[in-house]
Amino acid sequence: MSRILGKEGSKVLLLGNEAIARGVIEAGIGFASAYPGTPSTEIVETLADVAKKLGIYVEWSANEKVALEAAFAASLSGVRALAAMKHVGLNVAADAFMSIAHTGIRSGLLVVSAEDPNMWSSQNEQDNRYYGLLAKVPVFEPYTPQEAKDMAFYAFDFSEKFEHPVLMTPTTRVSHTRGPVRLNKLKNPVRRGFFKRDIDRFTLIPAHARVRRKVLIEKWQKISDAVSSVPFNRIEGDGKVLIVASGISYAYVKEVLNIMKPKSVKLLKLGTPVPLPRSLTLKAIGDVEKVLVVEELEPVVETAIKALISEEKLSIEVHGKDYVGYEGEMTLERAYSAISEFLGIGGGTPWKPSNASIGEVPDLPPRPPAMCPGCPHRATFYALRRAVNSLRVKPVYSGDIGCYALGVMPPFQQQDIILEMGGSVGTTNGFGQVLEGQIPIAVIGDSTFFHAGLPALVNAVYNRSPMLVLVMDNRVTAMTGEQPDPGTGVNAMGEPAPTIKIEDIARGIGVKKIVVFDPYDIKKSFEALREALEYVIKERKPAVAVAKRACALFIDRMARRRRIRTPKYQVKLEACTACGVCYNAFTCPAITVRDDRKAYILEDLCTGCGVCAQICPFNAIEKVEEGDREWETLWF
Repeated sequence: MSRILGKEGSKVLLLGNEAIARGVIEAGIGFASAYPGTPSTEIVETLADVAKKLGIYVEWSANEKVALEAAFAASLSGVRALAAMKHVGLNVAADAFMSIAHTGIRSGLLVVSAEDPNMWSSQNEQDNRYYGLLAKVPVFEPYTPQEAKDMAFYAFDFSEKFEHPVLMTPTTRVSHTRGPVRLNKLKNPVRRGFFKRDIDRFTLIPAHARVRRKVLIEKWQKISDAVSSVPFNRIEGDGKVLIVASGISYAYVKEVLNIMKPKSVKLLKLGTPVPLPRSLTLKAIGDVEKVLVVEELEPVVETAIKALISEEKLSIEVHGKDYVGYEGEMTLERAYSAISEFLGIGGGTPWKPSNASIGEVPDLPPRPPAMCPGCPHRATFYALRRAVNSLRVKPVYSGDIGCYALGVMPPFQQQDIILEMGGSVGTTNGFGQVLEGQIPIAVIGDSTFFHAGLPALVNAVYNRSPMLVLVMDNRVTAMTGEQPDPGTGVNAMGEPAPTIKIEDIARGIGVKKIVVFDPYDIKKSFEALREALEYVIKERKPAVAVAKRACALFIDRMARRRRIRTPKYQVKLEACTACGVCYNAFTCPAITVRDDRKAYILEDLCTGCGVCAQICPFNAIEKVEEGDREWETLWF
């Protein structure tokens, strides 16, 4: 908090996302909403930490569509607003995004879509600059934390000047990079406002929408003219060869040029790739013979420049993806290879630092991702497999986006498809109607259930889809850092909030068979899951099972904070037969293997869940120390 609220004129080291948060604070926002998702999460986490001190409102919304709609309403009421999400979240919010471009806004509205080239934590690698083209919304793309902060601040004035939303697309390499950031003066936020009615503008019935479409096209032309004067776009150097770079690619290109020191090369730096700053680009290409566009993912800028050259009937050679390639994020080596090949220097050989030596790197064994020690999901998957096997049914598992996606890994392999948020329940609807001799099982988390699982469950009840929906309720949005969700009992600012129970929602929707269990109790988990599966098989209707146990990391952190002792377990070596159930079939990271193949529990990693003691077929694992009574109260 101290870094974000530093004094005017000071320079601090900030994460890119923290810098964006500081920028919107300097701009005087009064409302911020988001759904957590890497690499965007820290923006609203940072704002939530200082919300009460600054007097602004911050929320974790049920999904990205709701987050954008809520921020839009704040803007219409005279309150500057931010809606943040990861790149795939804009798919969820796209319906509102397209319409907001037609209505326009009042107070500044910044939509941040954090991009993830190379899919470090995502299911796809889409380029959301296309959303700017599709919706006619200007796109700002920063290349450093400092520029991210400056862009976030600038975007609000730009947004209000045109009464139009602004889309900002930092990439993982900017959002999760730390850099020096100079702080400017904080602006007092406007937290409350008043909505002035304008039915013709804000009610998009067809008659009104057709009028707003004309306004949008006219506004887009004005925005296209204005971006040439935006300070984040500029021409550097001079020469007959032009390199164009946007966002983080500019940083790599700049470094490559400093290394190569080529002669007669001009650089066009773009901070607003959409729309292409026409007059500035024409000035840059006016006296050049060939152009190289360096950008991540899709040829958004390259296509726009080629179109501009064609319109102006110029004869200029343009290259881009033929040298740079499509997939993955930009790197220094990749930029060096493309530029050296384009300029005919070095034959396109990837650059390597000549004076760097890290010695020989040993061959390390692969380290696949794994669920944490004590993770309740591991116990749930174990019990689910037993229940499925006991009924001799053939399951089809529809997975979802969350920690439980690791169920795709051995030994569980209980994720046959993973599509997108809420896709588990949606696809299981279809499986339920067409499969013969197989039972469809949807695996979804609590936050994802609130995000996008509800409509699909309604559909299952309405259409009587025979399916099991297993909700792994670990009480928080664990995968992105344990942010609260509607079932947690607190809001983004740490205030008490209503706890919405998933089983109550299912009951209200009309699900007739609902079982709730604690995954740390393997016997009862097995019995509950078997009962739910039997209902699906016999009644040919949907059933819901809720595995309710808090995230192990969350419990451990709370226990350490409150100085609560957790139970301790150890292996009775004389009873252990080295069967491997605990470390091969259950794969808890806190259980390792001795040279004699017997199990051994690592005390520093063990969370005291006790599941291993329940699954050991030879009763070779015992509790050696009771935990404090308060430990068990942390589960909810």
